[in-house]
Amino acid sequence: MFKGSITALVTRFADGKVDEAALRSLIEWQIAEGSSGLVPCGTTGESPTLSHAEHKQVVEIAIATAKGRVPVIAGAGSNSTEETIDFVRHAQEAGADGLLIVSPYYNKPTQEGIYQHFKAIDAEASLPIIVYNIPGRSVIDIQVETLARIFNDCRNVKGVKDATGNLLRPSLERMTCGKEFNLLTGEDGTALACTAHGGHGCISVTANVAPRLCAEFQQACLNGDYAAALALQDRLMPLHHALFLETSPAGAKFALAQLGKISGDLRLPLVEVSPSVQKAITAAMRHAGILHQGSRE
Repeated sequence: MFKGSITALVTRFADGKVDEAALRSLIEWQIAEGSSGLVPCGTTGESPTLSHAEHKQVVEIAIATAKGRVPVIAGAGSNSTEETIDFVRHAQEAGADGLLIVSPYYNKPTQEGIYQHFKAIDAEASLPIIVYNIPGRSVIDIQVETLARIFNDCRNVKGVKDATGNLLRPSLERMTCGKEFNLLTGEDGTALACTAHGGHGCISVTANVAPRLCAEFQQACLNGDYAAALALQDRLMPLHHALFLETSPAGAKFALAQLGKISGDLRLPLVEVSPSVQKAITAAMRHAGILHQGSRE
């Protein structure tokens, strides 16, 4: 079971290409700061703008750098089932520990189509699959009943990354799929509530920027110390909010640039955050205690 603070990694670019050295450095920092796992090539990794070769390269870099110290859950989703299966086969051969499969975007399949998509992928998989439900990006919502059907019929599907932001979902999913279902949130701001509802952790954007605080927060939740978790939530919540004022991962990359970790390059059609959002992120980083007066702005 995957648990704790699992970082949805940004992809570092330089001169239009994947910057392998910077990505390795970012991964080392994440592990040193206490992150419980890594997810390359998810939404935060700008997977829609990675070529297939780059996608596979980033997954390989993450696995080779982690060296088994933390699990690597490879983003392997696509709106094409055949394309997804190709990414799944590659991730398995490369040595990933799990697979994150997003709901098919743009096509707008029915609930039956979603079920058949995951059924076909499961037939080719040998690693644990985490279903990624993010209707704000994919347009479709994997309904609780469909999720339960996928879980019950697909031997490798073990859990969900729920990015619906709907606080009813964690309890409904746990009650429908059972206590063995790996319940993860994909919304940093709902992580406290998700864990209180029986969740196991968060695939986190904020952990890119504040990995130690996110790891401490998740550990407090898993320990049942909700007083400590709430104190950390209050430190982190402005940052959770500010990083999504404009399209992610632009906010996270700006914040990492403030910390001197990466340059903040994005691929079109994403662009850097506006000056007003830069100010909001900077203020939130200071509120969290990860950026101090006189630091880069």
